[in-house]
Amino acid sequence: MSAVPKFANVQPSFHTELKKRITNYFEEVGKSQYGDYPIFMKAVILMVVFLAIYVHLVFFTPNVFFAILESVLLGGVVSAIGFNVMHDGAHGSFSKYKWVNSFAAFSLNILGGNSFMWNMKHNVIHHAYTNVDGLDDDIDIQPWMRMSSTQPKYRLHKYQHIYFWFLYSLLYVFWIFVLDYQKYFKSRIGNMPLKKMKLSDHLVFWGFKVFHLFLFVGLPIYMVGFTSWLVSFLVMTLVAGLVLSLVFQLAHTVEHTAFPVPNVDTNKLEDEWAVHQIKTTANFATHNKVVSWLVGGLNFQIEHHLFPKISHIHYPAISKIIRQACKEYGIEYIEYPRVRYAVASHVAFLKQMGRAA
Repeated sequence: MSAVPKFANVQPSFHTELKKRITNYFEEVGKSQYGDYPIFMKAVILMVVFLAIYVHLVFFTPNVFFAILESVLLGGVVSAIGFNVMHDGAHGSFSKYKWVNSFAAFSLNILGGNSFMWNMKHNVIHHAYTNVDGLDDDIDIQPWMRMSSTQPKYRLHKYQHIYFWFLYSLLYVFWIFVLDYQKYFKSRIGNMPLKKMKLSDHLVFWGFKVFHLFLFVGLPIYMVGFTSWLVSFLVMTLVAGLVLSLVFQLAHTVEHTAFPVPNVDTNKLEDEWAVHQIKTTANFATHNKVVSWLVGGLNFQIEHHLFPKISHIHYPAISKIIRQACKEYGIEYIEYPRVRYAVASHVAFLKQMGRAA
């Protein structure tokens, strides 16, 4: 592959100024940048709810109506664990203790994904090269969807703003049964090679894939039968897939976000890293505390991309600092006040990508 692009080296750096202001804030309020007690309580609540629904579905076999309702809830809780526990843990912001972060991040393996692949795909690639076609795997849904003007356009893309709901709902089941294996056997994510996996990484990959099959396929089929399992499993995974997809896509693929292309001659991107993150990212519904709680602060996506090692419980406070800095430096701070406005903008973006040259 060609060398990955470089960011512009701007002095004085906007990122340096932001870090100084955020550091000053934490010193002034005397708080840790980690989640600690509030996020521990949230994790306990989500894990208890997950276990309660799982046990009732598998071992107490509710009637069809309650089984489907509980499967919907289970899909939502799986997403919430991903947003609130796994995500902060993977970024090292869940706790000041490294082992606690590793434990939180490891929840992904139990839910069918793989923490090694996630770290490469999300932390290493997506957070560095957000919305850069050919590198950011989150905008590579080809050939089914066109998420950037630099991607080829096919006839079916004209209708992607209609059928995206169905494709997004398939994300979770494809992730755990197809995409992880593709990355594993190809040893690459998009155009980026995987870093070398240690023996322990291989053992975790295969061991927890088998454990997930036992927990979510084998044992439920044995307890409730194939048909009941299939209905519940599909409902759970489709709900989780739709929620996961929407939250991440609303943060980057809306009308006002940028999709930078490196200079052909220099292979450099136009902006420094921090400015690139702000231009390619959008917030939504940041004043809705219920949404913020459920999605683990990922509606504050600008704050998360700039400071991924700060726990999401601090995003409402530091967003005021970042918004003010953007205003001073003349950088657009993209935000949609409500979820439905962000969804409408995403639909408009998909329509535009499906019809533009």
